[in-house]
Amino acid sequence: MRVVHFVSFRGEEYHSAVKTFGPPHYIHRGWDLRAQREIADGDLVVFAFGPSDQEPRVKSYDDIRE
Repeated sequence: MRVVHFVSFRGEEYHSAVKTFGPPHYIHRGWDLRAQREIADGDLVVFAFGPSDQEPRVKSYDDIRE
């Protein structure tokens, strides 16, 4: 099964991405080393901004707060 990861989504772009790629299995606040480690071969990573080959941030983002 292909796992879908959304990275750095904050607003309306989220809804457009869901229409295109389906709902995500994981949402990462930002592209950091922790998020990169959670990506497996065959997973789909959708970035809200920036290129797909961007370097991950060394300092980790905090988890999403409800």
